[in-house]
Amino acid sequence: MLKVFTVSEMVAAEKAADASGATTYAQMMETAGKAVAEAIMDRYPVTGRSILVLVGPGNNGGDGLVAGRYLAEAGANVAFYLTKARDPQQDENFAKILALGLFAVEASFDQRYRVLRTRLAITDLLIDALLGTGVARPIGGELAKLLQQAATGLAARRADLAPQGARLTAVTQSPPKKEHTPSPRVPLIAVDCPSGLNCDTGALDPLALPADLTVTFAGPKRGHFIFPGAAACGELVVADIAIPPDLEVVAGVSVQVMTGDDARDLLPERPLAGHKGTFGTALIAAGSYRYWGAPALAAKAAYRTGAGLVALAVPEVIRATIAGQLPEATYPVVPDRHVLGRDSAAVLLQTQASALLIGPGMDNAAEFVAALLPEKQPLPPLVVDADGLNVLSQMSGWPELLPPNTILTPHPGEMARLTAVPLAALKELDRVALAQEKAQAWGHVVLLKGAYTVVGSPDGRVTIIPFANPALAVGGSGDVLSGVIVGLLAQGLEPYAAACLGAYLHAVAAELYPAQSGLLMSELADLLPDVMERLRAA
Repeated sequence: MLKVFTVSEMVAAEKAADASGATTYAQMMETAGKAVAEAIMDRYPVTGRSILVLVGPGNNGGDGLVAGRYLAEAGANVAFYLTKARDPQQDENFAKILALGLFAVEASFDQRYRVLRTRLAITDLLIDALLGTGVARPIGGELAKLLQQAATGLAARRADLAPQGARLTAVTQSPPKKEHTPSPRVPLIAVDCPSGLNCDTGALDPLALPADLTVTFAGPKRGHFIFPGAAACGELVVADIAIPPDLEVVAGVSVQVMTGDDARDLLPERPLAGHKGTFGTALIAAGSYRYWGAPALAAKAAYRTGAGLVALAVPEVIRATIAGQLPEATYPVVPDRHVLGRDSAAVLLQTQASALLIGPGMDNAAEFVAALLPEKQPLPPLVVDADGLNVLSQMSGWPELLPPNTILTPHPGEMARLTAVPLAALKELDRVALAQEKAQAWGHVVLLKGAYTVVGSPDGRVTIIPFANPALAVGGSGDVLSGVIVGLLAQGLEPYAAACLGAYLHAVAAELYPAQSGLLMSELADLLPDVMERLRAA
């Protein structure tokens, strides 16, 4: 998996790579700048296009100089606007653009930003190579004025290129489909991160220019996945700059981000000679007289993920209705009518299963959980969700009652109850650090749901799921997620892998939906096989 760096970890990695002789700072800058140019050329036409590079004083500006040179060599009309003077005798990359005869101007020679405004008025693509990852305080002084001018000029240029309003109004014509919506006419590409983004905290300066594409190096930074800064990054692309992964300072980075390659490698095998026993039995204890849908959603997701058999232990009052919706499942005959209780727990302890999920749609589940957990009989690999988590939060010493490496799937409200931290205060905490700390302290896998779900392992590893999609902000989303995870557990994945892969599949399935609202969670479950086949075929 790709490592996710703090700013200090990234600085240490670059320093170690240079000191080891594996790759020098100059080589890393050349590779980084070329990668920015390649990412741009993969997405936008550049031949004959006017490109303006905003060049800061440090290494980020150097990356921008390299990127601009490669774009010029590809046929673009590239200009450079420098915030500080650069000496071509000391700066090889600046000397190279001068040797190519490319236009460059220093801000100190640009009275009232006339040159900047003139260039922005003809710009087809803007590159932000001003500050990079080093921002730690508010932007002020001349740089603040420059960014204000850039924002104004960019908005004016985009307005000039935008389609003009029609004189005729089509009353009965439907709106265009999403795929026909044009991309920004003047894209903004950020080098490493939008200038003004704190790459540790996700804080975003009011003057920051939101990017359509961010090309970062070696690995994402923490701030790329923390709001409000995350919303300013646009598409995030990681470029390999040849920092060896086996360097101690790199190998020691505990936070990583899930990629499609990682997900494909974790997918359970589907042997041609397999049968339902090969793919495991997922036992789901869920539902109540008030919540009928959660068990069905979880079970459907477990089946769609590949479980061979799903056993649904639900109260008697809803059993027949759910069986009509999901005839593929089996239904252990539990004695409780309205909510699962002590007698139902006794039945489940005698039911054979490869993995167990408890919690979705349960109500007044304290008696059931209390009867299930303290028994000496070992439980199969366990997922606890929803009301199961709420019950745990009220039990003394609950981490010791669970099988090791139980998967806990709290949303922020449930996490607040588990940690006894007020929700308002919990929302201010670092989600990565919180999941990591509690997974280690509790000895269980913690999947903290939300925009950029975070999965923590008891061994200190943390994985970020790189999707934030409001289509998932709807009832039943967590039920589907827990069903996906128990389905993967049933097929033999170890808990941390099942949690990471489950969260990834769940998020990517939502990405296949063409809108940001209106997705039914039963539809989400139906998208899962397509996601898995796409990964296998990649």
